[in-house]
Amino acid sequence: MAEHDLTEALLSPRSSDEPQTVLTILEEEDSEPSDYPPSSRLSPLGNGIPRQNHNQFRINHENGHVSYPNPYDFLGSGQLSVPAPCTVDPFRNGTPFISGLYEVIKTVLCLPIALVRLVLFGLCLAIGYIATRIALEGWKDKQNPMPKWRCRIMWVTRICARCILFSFGYQWIRRKGKPAPREVAPIAVSNHVSYIEPIFYFYELFPTIVASEAHDSMPFVGTIIRAMQVIYVNRFSPASRKNAVNEIKRRASCDTFPRLLLFPEGTTTNGKVLISFQLGAFIPGHPVQPIIVRYPHVHFDQSWGIISLATLMLRMFTQFHNFMEVEYLPIVMPPDHQKQNAIHFAERTGQAMASALNVVQTSHSYGDLLLLMKAADSQQEKPWSYMVEMARIESLYHISSLEAVDFLDKFLSMNPDTSGRVKLHDFLRVLQLKACTLSEEIFGFLDVEKNGSITFKQFLFGSAHVLNQPLFRQACELAFAECDVEGENFCMEKELEDKFRLAIPNLKEDEIGAKRLIKSKGGDRMLEEIV
Repeated sequence: MAEHDLTEALLSPRSSDEPQTVLTILEEEDSEPSDYPPSSRLSPLGNGIPRQNHNQFRINHENGHVSYPNPYDFLGSGQLSVPAPCTVDPFRNGTPFISGLYEVIKTVLCLPIALVRLVLFGLCLAIGYIATRIALEGWKDKQNPMPKWRCRIMWVTRICARCILFSFGYQWIRRKGKPAPREVAPIAVSNHVSYIEPIFYFYELFPTIVASEAHDSMPFVGTIIRAMQVIYVNRFSPASRKNAVNEIKRRASCDTFPRLLLFPEGTTTNGKVLISFQLGAFIPGHPVQPIIVRYPHVHFDQSWGIISLATLMLRMFTQFHNFMEVEYLPIVMPPDHQKQNAIHFAERTGQAMASALNVVQTSHSYGDLLLLMKAADSQQEKPWSYMVEMARIESLYHISSLEAVDFLDKFLSMNPDTSGRVKLHDFLRVLQLKACTLSEEIFGFLDVEKNGSITFKQFLFGSAHVLNQPLFRQACELAFAECDVEGENFCMEKELEDKFRLAIPNLKEDEIGAKRLIKSKGGDRMLEEIV
């Protein structure tokens, strides 16, 4: 270690060019002296929840922005940490519009061909529908495999499916590898890019699929997928998802049923990444064969994205040929203790598929598509900036996709700017918070970048972080108990106002966040009404 003279400064002087940080200590005029350290002072609510002094200190930076103390320290919350924005958009179609002279000329030249293809498509769909109705006629016992003679009739529909692919421009489809025998790998999983894959797999494998309940009511399609003995699931219902997993287990264990095919991503992507996998295919613990689909292209991206079905069909009809490649990958065996390792099983399968596709797997999910569509419907300039990688949110904070959409509704009412950021005054306006130190601390807690504005990702992460603090519910219940002076499980506006004025002096009448009688089955309802 280098030797220093005793008169030499231990710290070298800071250069005048370096940014300066000033620590300002603010004292409350009315604060009472205490013999106890600040960290040990308790709030009037008692029960070990410490008092939060919202005028304790703040840090002023040279850029003009202010760092406030953590307002949720009393809940045991540390400073908020929000992952950096993901630069990948897994749902964006690369060619949503016809652009370039070549595409315009090709589209015009192919219009007569498109009419012929449209007629072929309609004819094949009608014939397949009639054949399917004949195969399903009088069949009551749908809990067991379809009888062989009915399956033979379904070959008519399967051939019609191949002709439909031909009408869409898939005159030939390149295959690599072979499907594993059903008794070896009863479950297959595939990436999902377009509506083309289900048509191909119907022709190629005639599997049982897992689909949303909404598909059952679709004209023609609903009847055809019923012949595949589809397992319906409501993705937003835990009971429905549990029943679907049980049905997958039952059918995978019986060799007389067709193989099961699942799209574990749960929605279509642009094929440039894999998004997070749902676990339905992996919980049963059977060997899984991954299948990957590619759509090589130069001028026309065949992924569905968020463009309309009619637009995508028209673009397919006006192409000379659409390329499609299907590759059957080696079987992935389940771990020994599958119930504890479904997540690991899904990760291994995802890694095998991502490696074969030469892409990465992100933490996006169907919930991100809901957020993207919500932002697009509200005419946001950059709707993709509202995606948050919902799989990570769900894993960390147990916030569902529908709850995230509700948070986005609230955020959009704050009038975010073109970059998707919200300023303090709009944040306070929508949440009906008084402009005070406490409100600024709450905003500063979410503003992890300390630039005076927040993004939706910061708003969602911060809200979920606070809601999941161990002491949050207890604090809500204690706060409500303070207002419920009569112990009648409700509090009147006047009682709530009195308590507010203790925490926020000089509160005006129109700034009271609750203008109605507030009831509670705990404390959470109180927070929802006020904040």
